[in-house]
Amino acid sequence: MQSKPFAITLKPGTSLANLTGTWRTARPVYLDRLPPCNHACPAGENIQGWLFHAESGDYEQAWRSLVENNPLPAVMGRVCYHPCEGACNRGQLDESVGINSVERFLGDEAIKRNWQFDAPAAATGKRVLVVGAGPSGLSAAYHLARLGHQVEIQEAGPLAGGMMRFGIPKYRLPREVLDAEVQRILNLGVTLTLNAKVDNIEDSMKQGNFDAAFLAVGAHIAKRTYIPSGDAAHIVDAVSVLRSMEGEDKPMLGRRVVVYGGGNTAIDVARTAKRLGATEAIIVYRRTREKMPAHDFEVEEALQEGVMIKWLSTIKQADEGSLTVEKMVLDDKGVPQPTGEFETMAADSLVLALGQDVDLSLLEGVSGLEIKNGTVQVSSNMMTGHAGIFAGGDMVPSERTVTVAVGHGKKAARHIDAWLNGTAYQPAPKHELADFGKLNPWYYSDADKTVRPMLDIIRRKTSFDEVQGGLDENNALFEARRCLSCGNCFECDNCYGVCPDNAVIKLGAGKGFQFNYDYCKGCGLCVAECPCGAIKMVAEET
Repeated sequence: MQSKPFAITLKPGTSLANLTGTWRTARPVYLDRLPPCNHACPAGENIQGWLFHAESGDYEQAWRSLVENNPLPAVMGRVCYHPCEGACNRGQLDESVGINSVERFLGDEAIKRNWQFDAPAAATGKRVLVVGAGPSGLSAAYHLARLGHQVEIQEAGPLAGGMMRFGIPKYRLPREVLDAEVQRILNLGVTLTLNAKVDNIEDSMKQGNFDAAFLAVGAHIAKRTYIPSGDAAHIVDAVSVLRSMEGEDKPMLGRRVVVYGGGNTAIDVARTAKRLGATEAIIVYRRTREKMPAHDFEVEEALQEGVMIKWLSTIKQADEGSLTVEKMVLDDKGVPQPTGEFETMAADSLVLALGQDVDLSLLEGVSGLEIKNGTVQVSSNMMTGHAGIFAGGDMVPSERTVTVAVGHGKKAARHIDAWLNGTAYQPAPKHELADFGKLNPWYYSDADKTVRPMLDIIRRKTSFDEVQGGLDENNALFEARRCLSCGNCFECDNCYGVCPDNAVIKLGAGKGFQFNYDYCKGCGLCVAECPCGAIKMVAEET
């Protein structure tokens, strides 16, 4: 008997894809997940985005993608402590991608080839004052200029760079690199006024007819501690030592130099002392190495150069040619306690590296401001309690690094732009994180991280030549190609090849894929075989 034809009447807006019956309880969807490197970057770089261009060999496009968020890649490729690499999923497979190395390569390539930033947007007619030409101020000026605002930076010092110049030694950051990246920002039309200390921010804004201000004064005032000392004891602070390295008259520290502190500044001063000819450079620190705030790789480099570290010790007395040091011991809470055991150390000079404070005198008399623990309190939009005055970098409560400061400058610029336009800046919502468990790493072969070359130890001890070298093009290309593209499709065609139902449609190069749900049975094979975790299964609507 011949069967009768049948028909299905669909409600408006309904497709066959929704009539799954009982054989499909979930369907695959393509999505973009947030790479952990991007998530960990204080400057808010789209790391995976610029690595994508770098691994194809399009270095200029990679650089342009990078500087959408960070205008100082050659600097950051040298001084950033790369938290992105600590978060990199590849670190759970073999070793993290050398993101910082590739960033430095791109920054150096831009200087070598004289790449310039894209022209600013049309002029808005708004004027913004930036106080301080350090990393946060330069970043804010860059982003504000690209948005079309007229920007003037007023810097109290004789040169731009802030703590990048006066706090980071030349062996870590060559000054020609810093100067080149600063000049590129000024080429956007940013005005830089040097030796121009702002005494009162409200007066400066009125005199210059500024519509808004961003305060980015660095922490240049050295913290002190009371150490009984004789009249002839030579005690100086670390900030003064590092700052004087930028002048013609280098500091006279002597042959035996003791540095008191445990941060990166203490490491920098001790390594600088060795380069100035000290036969002994000893760091005295109250705690153990595990508690030391200085970054571990910096400690290792210092030890290689002959710097010595005296752990669990504190300085009790300073006299001409000697110091009295007391041994400490950690209690059950990890707090150092005195033991009453003393020893004498020979020392020509004592350098205090106990942290820095910010000069907030320019804010005296400004209404609405809240200052707490030596920092200015700001709201989520980086604005202080006084309308139109924003702040970032060392001036606000945060970690004090170049990368964090650059991120503050970008964030503040976006909020300043919105405030000037009478609106509020709303950042795009973040996608879900692409953690290692969402990847299928069996598709990737082992490829060890490329190690950057180091200056030989003799030259490191006797010169201020740059200690760590950069990657050449071949190594940079190799390193960029180690990226796993976590959470984002790179069109490997796996889903297209493994689908048993021919339900995956290729949209063309650079356009990705889509699913034909009329064919898809919801088996999930595409999810299981996607290397980068760019597909997930979602429950069917009932």
